[in-house]
Amino acid sequence: MRKNVTTVPNNEPHWFAVYTTSRHEKRVAQHLREREIESFLPVYRTQHRWKSGTRAMLYLPLFPGYVLVRIGGNDRVGVLEVPGVVSIIGTARRPTPLPDFEVEALRAGLDPMRAEPHPFLTAGQRVRIRTGALAGLEGIVIRKKSGFRVVLSLDLLMQSIAIEVDGEDVESVDTSLSFTLQTIDEDTSPQPHSGQPCTI
Repeated sequence: MRKNVTTVPNNEPHWFAVYTTSRHEKRVAQHLREREIESFLPVYRTQHRWKSGTRAMLYLPLFPGYVLVRIGGNDRVGVLEVPGVVSIIGTARRPTPLPDFEVEALRAGLDPMRAEPHPFLTAGQRVRIRTGALAGLEGIVIRKKSGFRVVLSLDLLMQSIAIEVDGEDVESVDTSLSFTLQTIDEDTSPQPHSGQPCTI
């Protein structure tokens, strides 16, 4: 996704990332709903096999350890009081907002059956999704046996997700070059970023 990191000097509502205790994302999201704090927990569907051999379909967080909240800059105390919340992601002792457009696009168009977590990518051919509810989001195209996927990265979180797309649904970000849909092979894709986001 396009990097857009700014601080919020007023109480205008924006989307922020909340860091949670391990495996408490769903519980935190429930507490936020009960307190009528607008939140968004992106999930994906996956099949899990228990030790007994039984299988079950589960909905798991796309960004492990994070829940997104839409609050004003002065409303962070109410979020930090929610059980399971560790911090709000930010720099210079201030919460740092996520690009509202990107979060709203994910809320409107994310399909849990066509998305999955992916190691954080920062290099490769950038493309823009041009159709559907996710139109306008930018990412890096990769190729899997099942077809093409676009990896969308939230730079502030250093987290990425992969979304299935058709070749005709994306366009090159650099319009001065011919679009050939060059891809990153999953076996040779860059390694996840080892840094950690700043928290407050």
